[in-house]
Amino acid sequence: MNKLEFIDKELDRRREKHQFRKLKSITPLSATDVSINGQRIINFSSNDYLGLSKHPLLKERSIEFANRYGTGSTASRLICGSFDCFDQVEEKLAALKGTEASLILNSGFQANTSVIATLLDPDAIVFSDELNHSSIIQGVVLSRARKVIYPHNDLAQLRKRLEQTRGDSARKLIVTESVFSMDGDRSDIDSLIALAKEHDALLMVDEAHATGVLGKNGMGMTADKDVDIVLGTFGKALGAFGAYICCSEKMRDYLINCCPGFIYSTALPPSIVGSIDAALDLAPQMESARQHLQSTAEYFRQKLRLLGYDTGASSTQIVPIIVGDEQQTLTLAEKLQESGFLATAIRPPTVPEGTSRIRVALSSEHDRSQVDGLLSVFEEYKGSSPHVT
Repeated sequence: MNKLEFIDKELDRRREKHQFRKLKSITPLSATDVSINGQRIINFSSNDYLGLSKHPLLKERSIEFANRYGTGSTASRLICGSFDCFDQVEEKLAALKGTEASLILNSGFQANTSVIATLLDPDAIVFSDELNHSSIIQGVVLSRARKVIYPHNDLAQLRKRLEQTRGDSARKLIVTESVFSMDGDRSDIDSLIALAKEHDALLMVDEAHATGVLGKNGMGMTADKDVDIVLGTFGKALGAFGAYICCSEKMRDYLINCCPGFIYSTALPPSIVGSIDAALDLAPQMESARQHLQSTAEYFRQKLRLLGYDTGASSTQIVPIIVGDEQQTLTLAEKLQESGFLATAIRPPTVPEGTSRIRVALSSEHDRSQVDGLLSVFEEYKGSSPHVT
């Protein structure tokens, strides 16, 4: 009996279905360029939507905090790792988001899996959008709560399913993304708030791909709105690393006392907190960069649609080019890289079967000539593969 046989079977299955993944070694060169095997390539796969990961102030503040506090936080925040810099950054973030309080966690995946499980119990009911991120799905599973998966962004169906639980005394949680990571479309935050209030449900919104990019001062679609739990990340448009929860003081106290992902994790390194601090100073001032990013995304979508490509319901800086077939998607990604563009193929199980796609993530640092160069490859491939829709 081979105890590793299950590994061989799964890897063989993935190879057969063109779903086998390998790591790709990349050297960053600038806000938009990377090197892969010595080839300089324009990066259209990064979540660095404002180019802040290369900004001098983030580097300077990171070094400043490392010099002041050391390289590590040395313990969880409930032991001795809650350096005063965390308090300062959390107060700054809460003020920008328009909430009573905030709490820094170590990663978006860790935050979703542990916070959702902390909010629920086996008697609770969680209403989750069918296209929510894997981290949300894992959090729902770990919670052991009764789960209701509603069709993507279908609030009429969500209302119907909430109505079916009316009179049930169980705790209820609605959880969604504000900008969906694989589709680039948006949820209707105001309607979700109204539904949550009507049915006395908690509302949790993941702002990972909206933070820095959308909303008042770039603080997301939930800024200054009555959402119970807002989750976001610092590792995308804010160019750093880590995650946050924005909420009431009461909710913050509850998470500090009850959330295992917070309680049992060594706190983020001070250098990371320094880069977050700098990003929170810069992002509110970058409205022109945000406008440029959105206009570039709209231009890109319009051109792709004229070429006959399906970009779904995207209305943000994330633009999926839905090919469908996995092998065709991989072939297109290879052609793009050969032509000097990194735009990653996304396949099941990350996205549903039959919806394999090239996921383009635009940055405010991309100029029109770079976008036009990318479009020319899509046009050439479309001409040689007319069956691609």
